[in-house]
Amino acid sequence: MHPTPHTVYEALATTAAQWPQRPFLQVLPETADVYGIAAGEITYSAMLSQADRLKDLYAEAGYRAGQRVLLLVENRPAFFAHWFALNALGLWVVPVNPDLQSAELAYMAGHAEPVLAIAIENRIGDLERAGREAGVRFPVIRPDDEPPQSHAAGDMDPAVKGLQSPAAMLYTSGTTGAPKGCVLSNRYYLKLGEWYRGMGGACPIGTDGERMITPLPLFHMNAMAASAMAMIHVGGCLIVLDRFHPRSWWNSVRESKATCLHYLGVMPSILMKADPDPRDRDHQCRFGFGAGVDPKLHAPFEERFGFPLIEGWAMTETGAGATLTNNVEPRKVGVSCLGKAEDDLATRIIRDDGGDCDADEPGELLVRQTGEDPRDGFFSEYFKDPGATAEAWGGGWFHTGDIVRRDGEGNFYFVDRKKNVIRRSGENIAAVEVESVLMQHPDIKAAGVAAVADTLRGDEVFACLVVDGDRNEERARAIAQWALGRMAYYKVPGYIAFVDGLPLTGTQKIQRGELKTLAANLVDDAATINTCNMKKRQVA
Repeated sequence: MHPTPHTVYEALATTAAQWPQRPFLQVLPETADVYGIAAGEITYSAMLSQADRLKDLYAEAGYRAGQRVLLLVENRPAFFAHWFALNALGLWVVPVNPDLQSAELAYMAGHAEPVLAIAIENRIGDLERAGREAGVRFPVIRPDDEPPQSHAAGDMDPAVKGLQSPAAMLYTSGTTGAPKGCVLSNRYYLKLGEWYRGMGGACPIGTDGERMITPLPLFHMNAMAASAMAMIHVGGCLIVLDRFHPRSWWNSVRESKATCLHYLGVMPSILMKADPDPRDRDHQCRFGFGAGVDPKLHAPFEERFGFPLIEGWAMTETGAGATLTNNVEPRKVGVSCLGKAEDDLATRIIRDDGGDCDADEPGELLVRQTGEDPRDGFFSEYFKDPGATAEAWGGGWFHTGDIVRRDGEGNFYFVDRKKNVIRRSGENIAAVEVESVLMQHPDIKAAGVAAVADTLRGDEVFACLVVDGDRNEERARAIAQWALGRMAYYKVPGYIAFVDGLPLTGTQKIQRGELKTLAANLVDDAATINTCNMKKRQVA
């Protein structure tokens, strides 16, 4: 019998002791070529050895529990080696989206106050500049460098040990401007793995060698927590791609011998555009798990490729503390059904006045655990923002900001988002954050940002701008190009409309409902400039 793990590192060590020669990671040749690293499999014992070597180096260099380390290493194996090593010593990792630009990196550096950053070669200078701009001093090293000596003090509460100690902090777009840092405990990660292992139904995973392929980024909870911890809990192999490559996707699924996969809604839409192929069912995949599949394509995809797409709902904040999954037969396919709540999940759907909704009446979803600790499995807090944490847990319920409805049989259906968040290709974008960056442009007098529908990506970013002088395509493209240097490409407006003024309240706040209507009406207007073709991931 192995001791019950209380940290992510201990979970890895436990599995490595039980199945040392099983593969923990597989790096496919395509991903290896992109990153310039070796292809092949890394066993549990090899990963543990890498983590232990780094753990000793960090300890010798004086790094201590409670300190924070930025990780900008994309989906490379080094992400896991450094995370496990730092976790063993009680440090938090702060994964960094490699698409973030100057303003975003400076904010993160100032907010997280790291003692160290680990970055790929071409982003070292960016993180060093971000630290200088934020007034926070920290060294930036490559993944293969030995850590420099640390003289910073640890600030971990000695009463917070083991399960409740922070393992990571993930940034999520908020509605009031700057992203919030979600502090995630070891319990958060371990419970997600336990939940996935026990989910069952149409998503069975066993201990005889599962292989999960994901193109999703490790700076999101889906890949870092759900996929990784699920495989660690069952001794399975995680195949992490650098990103989603539509043309080679099925070759990757076949080559890796994946038994399950993770997706976001944009992926099935792209894959269904390809011509039918005799090899469409030539794979070993038993199920796909994700969110946001186009309802019209749900059943056709399953028929064509031969396995179910299981739709689920969760948030970075909820972890396994609150999940909804449509994994139990009879599944309702093609109607955005999220399934029923498990016995350990308490739910409410409320109107704007706080009253409970009737059956099939849309309202905001509130959640909590039914046991002694209503927050078990949820995020620990918003870092440095106790007010926002308390507001999110108003009345003892976590307020999700998502609008759902529940039918008479107890099935939940996703309807919309109450929060002013744009959901583009799986990325949450706070309109207020985009507006705050745009307002730094010297020629922009007012900026209002809203979501408009996009058949492929779900939402696209639409900006209504008040400017002096020229209001033409050249001006719009110059503004978009300027924005590309300051925020992640996916946040930059895909449409720009120059307007005389924004719809405002009596207290000069943007009327969000009217702005969204205005954007929808202007998206096909001849004077609106389409800048979507400028929104491309920057490749070094």
